[in-house]
Amino acid sequence: MGGSSPFKDQNKQHSTTTTFFSFWRFLPYTIYAILPLALFRLHFYPLPRSDHILVVPSLSSPRQAEKTEAGGNAVPEAPPPPPAPCDYASGKWVPDKSAPLYNGTTCGAIKDSRNCMVHGRPDLDYLYWRWKPHQCHLPRFQPTKFLQLVRNKNVAFVGDSLARNQLESLVCMLSSVSDPTLVYSDGWVDKFRKWNFPGHNMTISAYWSPFLVKGEENFPDYNKLYLDSVNERWAGDLGSLDMVVLSVGHWFVHPAVYFEGGSALGCHYCSGLNYTEIGFYDVLRKALRTSLKALIARTRASGRAMDVFVTMFPPAHFEGDWDKFGSCPKTKPYKEGEKLLEGMEAEMRKSLAEEVEAAKADARDFSGIRLEALDITKLSLMRPDGHPGPYMHPFPFADGVKDRVQNDCVHWCLPGPIDTWNAILLEAIKRWSRAAER
Repeated sequence: MGGSSPFKDQNKQHSTTTTFFSFWRFLPYTIYAILPLALFRLHFYPLPRSDHILVVPSLSSPRQAEKTEAGGNAVPEAPPPPPAPCDYASGKWVPDKSAPLYNGTTCGAIKDSRNCMVHGRPDLDYLYWRWKPHQCHLPRFQPTKFLQLVRNKNVAFVGDSLARNQLESLVCMLSSVSDPTLVYSDGWVDKFRKWNFPGHNMTISAYWSPFLVKGEENFPDYNKLYLDSVNERWAGDLGSLDMVVLSVGHWFVHPAVYFEGGSALGCHYCSGLNYTEIGFYDVLRKALRTSLKALIARTRASGRAMDVFVTMFPPAHFEGDWDKFGSCPKTKPYKEGEKLLEGMEAEMRKSLAEEVEAAKADARDFSGIRLEALDITKLSLMRPDGHPGPYMHPFPFADGVKDRVQNDCVHWCLPGPIDTWNAILLEAIKRWSRAAER
């Protein structure tokens, strides 16, 4: 008979129905078998996402192939950019119960007039404050880490008595973990000194040069500055130095006559002399410019590497004239916003900072020198309580309160706020070290 058999059609329908129900019956088992494999795949080979993911290409990936030289050599990936340096200039002082790393009896490097504790200062609250930057953390000074980073190096502090003050702070903090040996001193004035840390083959030296450039000190009469000639008393030793910290400013406010190119340029506070009054801000700039240019040029010529720091201007805190028994009686830091950086202090800081940036630009094609400003002006401005004041002398009120007593409101007690300067110095050195490792 023509046409298809109804039994054949029924069989086909039955076969199709059986296959359909068999598929659904075994589907769960299929899912159970596939699911672990899928999870394994997703765990070790995740799908790409639309947000930012750092993908490290394999050696055979197309991305790596695109970064291959014509000769077949792979071009290495550029290292990630270094993190932005911390802005230590902006912050506030907060209470801190941590004791200093040293005191007036454990460190022999402290100049007597800065040894406030031994000289009988009765309040010790000034020791228990910590500088807290707004955007980052400033760690406590780590003397062992500093010694490790400057092993086999010669470090020099060059400048006025504030440079010596900072040096003494550093030597004292380092002496808390390693005993230094004083290997040179020019006598009781201590304008030139050198310590050796034999366990690390490292030296720290003090060079007295209050103008950095060549000068004649005739204070309280007129000093003479030769603005185009660096002071060879320190610059002549650059060939043996690895790190230099420059610190100047306060001596530039004194009466002086300035010379450049063999002739008189002008003067500051020179009534009675036949010179033009030109102030001292531009003179400060010229002196630092001459010094940094000489330092960069000599380092470049020597083939050595040099790290250079310029400590920004630290304000004084005289209430009244310094030479008329002005004093600094405050016993606590200023609160944020209570004391503004303005006037002479702001202009001095600006002058120094701009010269540092200009020197960086001049040396940008020379990898042998690293240069940075230690911006301690604001944090120092907020510490009127950190100076020796009348305790520059031993027990100034032992015979009762006096109407007039000389105060030191320029230098800093040791230990004291100036230790923070060296904590910032260490952080800069650590950042340079990490950059070199990258």
